[in-house]
Amino acid sequence: MDCSSNNLFLIAEHCLFNGDIAQKLSLTHSAKQLLDQQRLSFESLTPVQSIANTCFPEKPQLLLPRAMPRRSMDSDEGKAAFFHALAHIEFVAIYLAWDIIYRFRGLPVAFYSDWLTIADEEAQHFALICQCLQQYGLTYGDLPAHSGLWWHAQDTADNLLARLAIVPRCMEARGLDVTPAMIEKFQQLGDRHSVDILTRIFEDEIGHVERGSYWFKYWAAQQGLDSEQAYKTLLLSFYKGKPKGPFNREVRIIAGFSTNELDWLEERLL
Repeated sequence: MDCSSNNLFLIAEHCLFNGDIAQKLSLTHSAKQLLDQQRLSFESLTPVQSIANTCFPEKPQLLLPRAMPRRSMDSDEGKAAFFHALAHIEFVAIYLAWDIIYRFRGLPVAFYSDWLTIADEEAQHFALICQCLQQYGLTYGDLPAHSGLWWHAQDTADNLLARLAIVPRCMEARGLDVTPAMIEKFQQLGDRHSVDILTRIFEDEIGHVERGSYWFKYWAAQQGLDSEQAYKTLLLSFYKGKPKGPFNREVRIIAGFSTNELDWLEERLL
């Protein structure tokens, strides 16, 4: 691909099927600038490649979630491991945003604009965390990471409604539940820099989940489905095990969840 292309899907193709991290970040930011300048083309020019062809960097080593070592946050080693894990989540989130753009064609331009904005914010988050890792003498890839998040993209590669239900409205929404406690932990440690990074990510992620909720409801309506029932059905079909709680109900409602959905999720925990 010509990296100077102004076509959204060609840029997405290069971001997904090339493992170079620096180029991925640069192309993501450049695509967002083209969008802001109204110079981005949304014409579908090439066939969609299989998600199995997605190319990740050689590092980090990917382990099953249960094989990941657990470390205390009370040590520098533990904090370094936490931020490395968070860097991996944000890095995969760049792929997730580009993949939903690339894989599902013929949708409103506003859909692609929203997910490109999300990809750009995830890239900013990743860069912020990589800077944070430097103070622990680490770069992204120095520690192992878990492989679970991308599985959900593979499982929903042919189903947009399932992708929206599982990725933004399940996996990313979990961050809305757990991040406030992490912010409080770093506040207690007197680590203002980490608090600022986590607060920035948390505030942006509310918007990401809200966009997921918006487009989930939009696409459900296009198919003549009740969005709440569709969400429950898809979670039961595509999510292995029970959703993890407790849930940050106040923030999840801001991010587009209904009280009915949250009541059902809490019942699933029992």
